[in-house]
Order: sequence, then C-alpha cells, then structure tokens
Amino acid sequence: MTEPSASIDRPAPILPKPRGLIAAVCLLLFSGIAGADGKVSLEAPDEVTALLEKYLAVLKSDHSQQLASFNDRIALTRRTRREAESLLATEGYFSPEIRLESAGNGDWKVVVVPGPRAKVGSLKLHLREGSVLDPGEAEAQLDELRKRWKLNSGDPFTQSAWDAGKGALLADLTRHEFAAARISASLAKVDPEAATVDLQVEVDPGPRFRFGDIEVRGLSLYDSDLVRRYRPPEPGTPYDEDELLAFQTRLQNTPYFASAVVEIDREPAAAAATPIRVLVGEAKPKRLSLGAGFSSNNGYRAEVAYRNANLFGRAWQLVSGLRIEQREMLAYADVFLPPDPAGFQDSFGALHERSDHEGLKVSREAFGVTRTYPWENGEISLSIRYQRERTTPDGNETTTQKALTGDLAVLWREVDDVLEPRRGFVAYGRVGGAAKAVLSTQNFVRSYGRLQVFLPVAERDVLTLRGELGKTVATSRDGIPQDFLFRAGGSQSVRGYGYRSLGVEDGGAIVGGRYLATMSAEYTRWRPDGFGYAAFIDAGNAVDEADEYRPLLGYGIGGRWKSPAGPLALDLAYGQDERRFRLHFAILVAF
Repeated sequence: MTEPSASIDRPAPILPKPRGLIAAVCLLLFSGIAGADGKVSLEAPDEVTALLEKYLAVLKSDHSQQLASFNDRIALTRRTRREAESLLATEGYFSPEIRLESAGNGDWKVVVVPGPRAKVGSLKLHLREGSVLDPGEAEAQLDELRKRWKLNSGDPFTQSAWDAGKGALLADLTRHEFAAARISASLAKVDPEAATVDLQVEVDPGPRFRFGDIEVRGLSLYDSDLVRRYRPPEPGTPYDEDELLAFQTRLQNTPYFASAVVEIDREPAAAAATPIRVLVGEAKPKRLSLGAGFSSNNGYRAEVAYRNANLFGRAWQLVSGLRIEQREMLAYADVFLPPDPAGFQDSFGALHERSDHEGLKVSREAFGVTRTYPWENGEISLSIRYQRERTTPDGNETTTQKALTGDLAVLWREVDDVLEPRRGFVAYGRVGGAAKAVLSTQNFVRSYGRLQVFLPVAERDVLTLRGELGKTVATSRDGIPQDFLFRAGGSQSVRGYGYRSLGVEDGGAIVGGRYLATMSAEYTRWRPDGFGYAAFIDAGNAVDEADEYRPLLGYGIGGRWKSPAGPLALDLAYGQDERRFRLHFAILVAF
C-alpha cells in the first residue's frame, strides 16, 4: 500500500564559496595538465566504504576519457557528489564532504568525509482526525503502537530503519480489525547542523472489519463443504489475521489440497462483512509409494503404501500398506473421515501383524474406531479396539488372548522446532483397559506416560532428558495381549540392549511384564555443518512384579546428522548387565 506522503525534509546543499570554487577549479586544471587516464579509487571510512563501493557509478566503469577533459571532469565531480550524498543520506549522513582528487600517476580518488551520523530526535505518532476509535480506544491504540515502534529517540537514523519502522507499524495495525489501515502522512525532518532527524507519522486506521462468509475457488473433486469443515473464522467476528493464517495452514496440511491461499477483501466498503476468499489447488487423490530401509531394531525393511484421499468420492482418506521386515510384518488399512466442523476427526481401520523378538512369536489381528481432536500443541484421542492375539514363546505352547479395549491418549508438544527441538518438552499419556465380561480374556487397566525435555546449552548444543513409566493393573499377565504389557531395550529405550530384550523370561523367550520404568540423559554437541556427536546414559527395565524391578544401565557415544527427515543417530552403546557393545540406528523425532 503506497503512502500519501513519505519524505525526508532536508535543506538544500550549501554551495561552495567562490574562493573555494576557484581553488577547486585550479586543482582540477593542474591535475588535468598532468594527464588523467588511470583508475578511480575510493578513500572513505570503513562504515560507508561498502555502501559506496557497491553503488557509486564512478567506481564501476572506465572514466578515463572524462577525466582527461577539464569540463567533463567538472561534470563527473558534480554527478559523483550528488550520487554519494544521496547514498550517504540513506545511512543518516546529511553533511558529507565529497572531493575528486588526483592520486598521482594518472589515477584519481573520490575522497569522502561523511560527517556526523544523524540520530532520531523527536517522534510524533498520532491518529488521523475522524478515526472510528473513541478517545479512550485511540489513546490505548497509540500506546501499543509506540511500544512497538523500533526507531526511537537517540537511535541512529537510516532510511532502511525508517521504512522498516513504518512497515512494521502498518503490519501491526492491519493484523487485527483494521485491515484497511494506512499511513496517511509521514515526514522525516533533517537538521544537518544538529545531526538530528525529527519523525512524524500519521495513521489512518480506517473502518473496523468483520468476517463474512467464505468464497471458494479451484474445486472440482470436492464440495465446498469440505473447506468449511476446517473451521474458517465465524461470520460476524472481528477480523484477525492470525485466525486467517491458521485456517490457511489447516487447509494446506490436508491431503486434499496441494496449495491453499486465504485472503479477504480489504476495501473499506466491504468492512462490515468482508468475504473470505479461498483459492485451492487440489492434490492428486491417489498415490502409490515404495520404500526400503534399515533399522537396528527390526533389520532390513521393504514397504509398499497406497493412499486414496477421495475414497468412494466422499473425501474419505484411505491409508494402507504392507511392510515386511526381518523381524516383523505388518499389513494395515485405515480410513479417515473428513473432520467434523467442531474439529473432531473420526477414523476406522484394521491390521494384521506378525513379529519375532527375543524368542517370542506374536501374531495378531485388530480393528477399531478412533475419534481424534487435534489442538495447537498436540491432540487428544479416544478409541475402541478389538484384537485377537496368538503368542508362542520358544519352548512353550501357543496361547490366545482377546481384548476389547477403550483408550484415552493425550499428546502435548511445546518445542521450538518439531524436527530439531532444542528447547521445550513433549509429553504423552495413555490409559485404557478391558473386561472379561465384554469379549476379553482378562480384566486389566493399563496406564503409560512418557516425557522428553529439551534444554539448550551454549550456542547449538542440547541436553535431552527422557523418562517413561508404565503399569498394567491385573491379577496376572496371563490372557493380556502383549500390546498392553511392557518390554524395554533398543534405540528409543535402553540402548546397549536388544530391541524388546528387557522383560519377563518365559521359557526361552522374553515376554511383556506389568511394570515399566526407563530414563535417559543425552548431551549432543552440534557443529555448524549439521553434524554432531553425543554422549548418553540410559537405565530401565520391564518386570512383572514391582519388587523385582532393577534398572539396567546402558551408556555410550554416537554420531548425529541433521537430515531433511530429522536428526539421524548412530550410537555405540555398552550394556553393562550384558557386558557387550551394540550399534543402534534411529531417526530422532520429538514424538
């Protein structure tokens, strides 16, 4: 938005006295006799050298012919002085001395003495007469604008800071209610002798804006009702840029749209109910992907996944896949319905999984329904799931467990960066259970909690603390599916021990116990190139009786790399109880 008035009021340059002009002419004439066909250099203080070298035209091209002619040299001197004065004024130097002098051997130099740098004197910030604000609101608004104004009395004046200050002032004002606000007048009044600049800014807030209804363009596969499900601002509520951006972000994060732009009509005539204009670009609904990888927990992996964001033409999202690993196999299919206008999202799905860890073979099928409520810093979910599981410990017979469970889970994330956190915490809690009276082989209640804390150290380093606790209340672990019991060990648990190797011995296998407690401390030192190294100590165990708990120690060192998917970790850990080293490889994600 252009400003009606934005200028620097500066006195006209003082012309040299006749005697000084004659002396300058004689110097140029004498120098011209000596010949001038060389280079032009700059002699100036360090604080202005970079600016002048970058923009001053006389330093950028060959002026040997002009320098050889007296009249051309006079014209070049005047042009150079004007350019330099304009450049220096942008940095607050309003009374410079600029000369073109012979440097000998046919070379010339531009000599610049910038003089004192001007500082901000007074600031007058006021609202335009006739504002819609009453006197009390106007004074409160002005107080807020003055607090956020960055170029204050005594600060060095620069054109960039002046422009940035006005831009930030306008941005602050247009974020809430006053979407058509503008700077109706501005003036920077220069006093070269006092080296001060007095600032005046007049702001016209314009009318108060209220949201209207949404107008959607770019849809062909989906109905506009899908866009409304992502909670646009309510019609009639005061305009708020943050709400508009949050709505845009929600649309961009969906699988339905490759792009989304949300804006309003900022014309004052539309202020009473400004329409919310939504322009979307639809993403291709179907996607097939193939992948391969390796982890220290499950070995080599191959995976195929299929996604359809418009199942049955109803904007239902199908997420399905088959993952085959050395120690696990998983086939799954989940269907996510579009979110409810209140923000809830329902889903249902089924899976079949097989695993073989530490002598325990597990095969299970499960299906369930979930309602999830995402919020700014996490999500809350409620689910009902039925699963049937067959377990075969080495040396023992196969047993079958069934459970119809209800679960409540809460994720709370307060970190400065989701992929590379250095400050904050991530907490996760889950509680659920089943009853023999309702399609289950055992009565139990399971609770689990996990907390990660990130503490910044020095410029780039971070100290990470992690702890987890779990307890399953039941008369016995018999008849409880392994998902509702606990095992420890591995890259995200107690390093130095095998994945899920800490638990309860059952024949020749390790099975889940009813109690879990682990803790970890890790210090990571990052280098500027994105690589780093870490030292850590872990402790923990999973047992079936609380009085049998004995934490096992693991400690070691590791390398880190900030990959696009998140920090990769390669750790060499020593399991003190087993007295052996293990390598662990993982992607570190703030869960």
